[in-house]
Amino acid sequence: MVALAIVALGMMAVHTQLNRFVVSAIVTEEKTLASWIASNKITELSVATTWPELGSSDDEVEFAQRDWRLTIDISETQVENLRRADVRVYLTQDPDRLIHTLSALIEPPPPPGFLPVRWLSTEFGAGG
Repeated sequence: MVALAIVALGMMAVHTQLNRFVVSAIVTEEKTLASWIASNKITELSVATTWPELGSSDDEVEFAQRDWRLTIDISETQVENLRRADVRVYLTQDPDRLIHTLSALIEPPPPPGFLPVRWLSTEFGAGG
């Protein structure tokens, strides 16, 4: 009887630790996916052909077979040619729980006809 009680206590401890592991794994997965979504949105804003408008907007994304909601806040900075973008990511099914926030500075897009700088030149050849 005593051995059965000891085994039962041990099994309860194992069950508790497994439950903590599962919850931690789910939270880590959500944070990782949300950080990818926020990074994708920041990249999208920074390579767009137009500068993002000042103000707030919402977006919805399906990613990893889940529905996500983003809030994007674009604001001015003290530097004339930079805007601040704040992206917040939520799961659509739990809109009150903020999962991830990412902020970045966005430059204006290049003017039409602008050619990017070629950093590698073929004029020197392989030997330099």
